[in-house]
Amino acid sequence: MTETVGFSFELIAQCPQTGARVGVWHTPHGPVETPRFMPVGTLATVKGLTPAQIASTGAQMILANTYHLHLQPGESIIEKAGGLHEFMAWNQPILTDSGGFQVFSLSQLRQIKESGVTFRSPRDGRIIEITPEKSIQIQNALGADVIMAFDECPPTGVSHETMKASIERTYRWLERCLTAHQRPQEQALFAIVQGGIYEDLRATAAESLVKLDLPGYAIGGVSVGEETTLIHRIVQITAPLLPENKPRYLMGVGTYGEMAKAIASGIDLFDCVIPTRFGRHGTALVRGERWNLKNARFKEDFAPLDETCPCYTCQHFSRAYLNHLIKSGEMLGYILLSLHNIAELIRFTREIRQSILGGTFAQDFAPWLEDAVDVTPT
Repeated sequence: MTETVGFSFELIAQCPQTGARVGVWHTPHGPVETPRFMPVGTLATVKGLTPAQIASTGAQMILANTYHLHLQPGESIIEKAGGLHEFMAWNQPILTDSGGFQVFSLSQLRQIKESGVTFRSPRDGRIIEITPEKSIQIQNALGADVIMAFDECPPTGVSHETMKASIERTYRWLERCLTAHQRPQEQALFAIVQGGIYEDLRATAAESLVKLDLPGYAIGGVSVGEETTLIHRIVQITAPLLPENKPRYLMGVGTYGEMAKAIASGIDLFDCVIPTRFGRHGTALVRGERWNLKNARFKEDFAPLDETCPCYTCQHFSRAYLNHLIKSGEMLGYILLSLHNIAELIRFTREIRQSILGGTFAQDFAPWLEDAVDVTPT
């Protein structure tokens, strides 16, 4: 593995009662203090928010999507603009996923082969093939700090035999990704541990990937329909198998309980569309609860959304005003709730970080470690 320049993971502290840890992921565009929630900016934008607003939430790293950016506007346009950082005016770290999850979610449109995946574009109907080499080529052009290997992400419920064949293919694809990677000194390539609900396959996949000594590792395939208890179990047994001196990223997870339990297992980074999706539905995350701002109880409530929250929304606007905006269908209401929701989840992970540093994580977050709260969008 060619050494990446400007990337390193610094382990600062560990919880004496759990596997929780505090670290700093150093990148060419600045540090990411872990554990940390990362907002999703699928099309080179976190929906409804400016880069300045995103930065005000405490976000240090955001995501963009290889598949969607390949379809629109195309990686060549972004490369000509100077890469994602310049294109979207975000000067902090960026991670691009490989596009694998999106491709495999197009179950009615795609065909999987050893060479890669062929699918029909949902935009214009044209036939597109994404191979491991193509995914890396696109991500090299996009220029994110962290890029993800192209992996196969089977749906929940597949047989042990099918999943075993899948993780073997994912490993072969990773080897091709490594060969295709043209910017290893500027972009850190993360591998993805798959294996579904099968603990032995997760262990097998992790063991083979760790031997490659990559800059970081992700756990994938845990937000594709499994029961919450199974997700926790898989993360609990998989995270400790990953290197202690590398960042550990749990893909597609962003609820309070799931993050707290995953952090207790040793996970460092998270991403999820929940904050902005909830915002667009008129829903706010407030200290572990989910509030529908359309409810009549907020109509004459002139208190801040959360008096303890330092975000712009909570510092300037009342629940009554937010209720008015949402019931009126005003864009500002969705923007303000999205802003708060991102700030809330980042604050949650920052508070966990401080509790680990203080040696009180297991006590302070005991309720979350016992029962994960279901905040699935309605």
